[in-house]
Amino acid sequence: MKRIFIDKDKCDGCKNCTIACMNAHREKPGTIYDLDLTDLKNEARHEIKSDGRGGYVPLFCRHCSEPDCVSSCMSGALKKEVPSGHVQYDKDRCGKCFMCVMNCPYGNIKPDRLTKSRIIKCDFCIGDGEEPNCVKACPKKALHIEEVFWQGVAV
Repeated sequence: MKRIFIDKDKCDGCKNCTIACMNAHREKPGTIYDLDLTDLKNEARHEIKSDGRGGYVPLFCRHCSEPDCVSSCMSGALKKEVPSGHVQYDKDRCGKCFMCVMNCPYGNIKPDRLTKSRIIKCDFCIGDGEEPNCVKACPKKALHIEEVFWQGVAV
């Protein structure tokens, strides 16, 4: 399974990854040049937070091997896909209980800011090629993709 790995020491907080994510998930296709950063519908699926010491901490979905968000989802809206291993969200099945938000140990799943009626999480830009848009957009290469194995098997 491929996962996003972060070298937080390389992150300078430029938020190119955030803009790339917002652009990839917006309702109307377009370029970053016409992306409205103030429109709540254009919400990124991750966060870049200050570490309080002049650095930054990128927070992305880990697509965990045994995801607490999936096991706490009563409606089956969150599923760990096989064989990719990515945790995917089906908004039509979502019961809006937000148990996944409460049970994510990394705090990466959040309610959408506009309607608070669905969750926002990384979908690994499924269907957009080999790499998620955030990884492609990082000029410092603080984000990269690695194949993850556990006991000799990709997880």
